[in-house]
Amino acid sequence: MLLEFASEVLPVRFLSLGITVMFALTLLAASQQVSSQSSSEHDKQELERLEKVWNEAHEHGDADALQSLWADDLEVAVPKMPVMTKTEVMAFARSGRMKFLRYATSDINIRVYGDAAVVTGRLQRTRTLNGQELSDDWRFTKVYTRHAATWRVVSFHASEAAKPN
Repeated sequence: MLLEFASEVLPVRFLSLGITVMFALTLLAASQQVSSQSSSEHDKQELERLEKVWNEAHEHGDADALQSLWADDLEVAVPKMPVMTKTEVMAFARSGRMKFLRYATSDINIRVYGDAAVVTGRLQRTRTLNGQELSDDWRFTKVYTRHAATWRVVSFHASEAAKPN
């Protein structure tokens, strides 16, 4: 059996092959979209877990855990401190000069962009520094990048949270 298509005669089997290929491509595209969505959801769950590791490491003074979270080119910018590199932050974390009594985040928003992610939120912490107790209420932005399937923080920036009216 033959069909006429654009002034050419095509056997029905070629037409049905074309339909089958188009159907397969449509299914493939749909499955990639679902896979992409589930991958993004998996990334968000992993980043939520890393945020908990970050907070617990600060509360427990676990410099090794922090070191594993931080990329080699980490940059940290927080109020009343100079911008610091990973080496500088690690030296400070290992010095034991600052101990956290509380390190709690809220209003967390995680956005994933392929192999990069941005985490924003509020950080409320109470700490002792050189024997003096201090409290901070900050808004923060943290940037993660993924290399070899591992997320690392490349930038942490915090600023004073707005005071309630």
